[in-house]
Amino acid sequence: MASIFSRIIAGELPAHIVAEDDTHIAFLDVNPNALGHTLCVPKKEVDQLFDLPEAAYNQLLLFSRRVANALQQVVSCKRIGLTVIGLEVPHVHVHLIPLNEMADATFQKKVNPSKESMELLAQQISAAFSQ
Repeated sequence: MASIFSRIIAGELPAHIVAEDDTHIAFLDVNPNALGHTLCVPKKEVDQLFDLPEAAYNQLLLFSRRVANALQQVVSCKRIGLTVIGLEVPHVHVHLIPLNEMADATFQKKVNPSKESMELLAQQISAAFSQ
């Protein structure tokens, strides 16, 4: 069965997409640790990060770097954290989390932004990514 991310990629489920290329997509996390928490996902469904072929692994990290740079232009934070956990969804994904304190990276502290603020943030990050 297709992962929830594959369903987003196929357009079957909505998402606040901030960036996309031929092989990757980035969208705002629906249960964010911090405002701007973004997921970078390869379009080809692979369960674990280290199962990716080396070239695909490197391309995912380069794509994530571009998204992180755009995110940092839009969201006020000390830095953008990167983590790969992969227990909740069996589809490789990189978490980019704006960090101001260690609690932002714990997956215990959550924020609840409005739909409107998520839409605006997605537009702003997308514009910064396209520059």
